[in-house]
Amino acid sequence: MEKLGRNDKCWCGSGKKYKQCHCAMDEKIASYAIAGHMVPEREMIKNPQQIEGIRKSGEINIAVLDYVAENIRLGMSTEEIDQMVYKKTKELGGIPAPLHYDGFPKSVCTSKNNEVCHGIPSPDIFLEDGDIINVDASTIYNGYFSDSSRMFCIGNVSEENKRLVEAAKKAVETGLSEVAPYHFIGDMGQAIQDYVNANGYSVVLDLGGHGVGLAFHEEPMITYIGPRGTEMLMVPGMVFTIEPMINRGKKEVYIDEESDWIVLTEDGSMSAQWEVTVLVTENGYEVLAY
Repeated sequence: MEKLGRNDKCWCGSGKKYKQCHCAMDEKIASYAIAGHMVPEREMIKNPQQIEGIRKSGEINIAVLDYVAENIRLGMSTEEIDQMVYKKTKELGGIPAPLHYDGFPKSVCTSKNNEVCHGIPSPDIFLEDGDIINVDASTIYNGYFSDSSRMFCIGNVSEENKRLVEAAKKAVETGLSEVAPYHFIGDMGQAIQDYVNANGYSVVLDLGGHGVGLAFHEEPMITYIGPRGTEMLMVPGMVFTIEPMINRGKKEVYIDEESDWIVLTEDGSMSAQWEVTVLVTENGYEVLAY
């Protein structure tokens, strides 16, 4: 890290003097590093201007998923969901972040039943009675990124699958309850693991959340393993997603060879996921997209 004098301008780009901005926080972070903990790099910490940009991106992402919630219906194709997301995102001044990202062909991910994530919308895939589906939207607005997803139950969904969908949502809420400055990502991971295991489900360990804001995917990776007191220290200004993927069966997954994108449960069991973008604040957290 660059050594700054107390009267130098802060590294974060706020324009404030270092002593009035991140000096005290840097000293606190350094004490954790000396104690052997993993701490965030400066580029993982957003300044107020960047946070406001991410917040506005998140507002569009929320509006897009609200629009999906109002219009999703039995019998529609996942391609129609993709068209809805593209149209609404553009109408609100945003850009769908998934479109052409590393070759991904669509504007949103639509993951049905035993698809864990990265489902590709298609005119040949329809929403059938009893389906559960995750719609994962991500938005770029004025260069800032946000990312969130929701589950939808189509028609007459079995009680078992309704419980899975609700458990996946509760897993996110359980994780959020652990987000606070100078707590650890492992605290969140342990809480999610404990909740999911107690309810008879499994957490996918091969995939996780990620930093977000100035790029679609940033460091750190957010895992759901724990134990408490391990993994990266959370500090004010960090922005990341919480998105545990919860399976009714075993945790093992595989990537569909034909698409090279779609992740499915290895045992064919149902999977559910909710995702939020969260900011670590001075007093706790703020959800920027859901």
